[in-house]
Amino acid sequence: MRSTRTRLVLAAGLVATTAVALSACSTGSGASESTASADLEIGSVDLAAAGCPASVVIQTDWNPEAEHGHLYQMLGEDYTIDADNKLVSGPLMSAGEYTGVDVEIRSGGPAIGFQTVSSQMYTDPDIMLGYVSTDESVQLSADMPTTSVFAPLDISPLMIMWDPETYPEAETVEDIVADGAVIRYFGGSAYMEYLMSAGVVPTAQADGSYDGTPATFVASGGKDAQQGFASAEPYIYENEVSAWEKPIAYQLINDTGYPFYMSSMAVRTDDLEANSDCLAALVPVLQQAEVDYFADPATTNTLILDLVEQFDTGWVYSQGVADYSVKTMIDEGIVGNGPNDTIGDFEDARVSELFDKIVPVFEGLGTAPAEGLTAEDIYTNEFIDTSIGLE
Repeated sequence: MRSTRTRLVLAAGLVATTAVALSACSTGSGASESTASADLEIGSVDLAAAGCPASVVIQTDWNPEAEHGHLYQMLGEDYTIDADNKLVSGPLMSAGEYTGVDVEIRSGGPAIGFQTVSSQMYTDPDIMLGYVSTDESVQLSADMPTTSVFAPLDISPLMIMWDPETYPEAETVEDIVADGAVIRYFGGSAYMEYLMSAGVVPTAQADGSYDGTPATFVASGGKDAQQGFASAEPYIYENEVSAWEKPIAYQLINDTGYPFYMSSMAVRTDDLEANSDCLAALVPVLQQAEVDYFADPATTNTLILDLVEQFDTGWVYSQGVADYSVKTMIDEGIVGNGPNDTIGDFEDARVSELFDKIVPVFEGLGTAPAEGLTAEDIYTNEFIDTSIGLE
């Protein structure tokens, strides 16, 4: 499955901001490489005692961004940035207290050659947790089975966007398709394969040539629609793409009948039992970190912007986008408790619905799931603390 996380990269004449390359390795607030945790007192959560590794390695699916804020929230003041390897590490903190282990957060996308996180996890056994969307987990289950244990995004920010001036009456993807719009997307994206198979998007109006830049969308003058992320592109196109600088309209893919969990945090399925004691202690830390991030994202967003600048992958991410992303994720319910009071858990009926829809699609593509796979095999709520949620 091709990554669907590629966003705007540097495009001459379209994006004014230019990434600046800084030093290859730096530390935050006086940290001294990997010795930062040596003098820290363990707080109320002891992940070392729970059997977690000395360094919990987490693989993300893209460059640092606000959608990953809950991860970077777990870094205190003493962290180390490794710009060459596109990662940051330091003592793993929970509500300001040291947990007895470190965390290493690795960037995805260009940093791993746009491979799937699943393949990266199976290449490097040091990775304990990775961002694996539930549709990816189904598709790759035969060779790289994963089980999700925490859903930081309740609804995917993935969307189809269009020009509201060109399509003033449109409210849905079906509306713009009926008006003749061609939808540009990343070829091989599972959601579009489903939309085509379900008849929502005619094959003749699906163009898999999207490359992550705004050039073709702008050049079409509003005639074509395009894949994007509701947590970023509406702000970027209106404020940072000089050749556009006007609003866009969109519909979330979740609202088209494809309710997948995007960037859910997963482990290799065969490691689930061995890591269960650690996960029982760690997953609530992940939940609390997300609550804390959305309560006060400013410090963590400063770190995210610094990481983007130092990693220098050619991707642009501004303070304006970060602020917009946080607000939009809350306003749109992209981040939230879902139908209960708990953050990060999976809805059984929703996973089953996606499973039933996507299995025939993957079978038709020649990437059939593992024999005998069920919806319950790709996720678990076993480690979720139901008392933790956004207020």
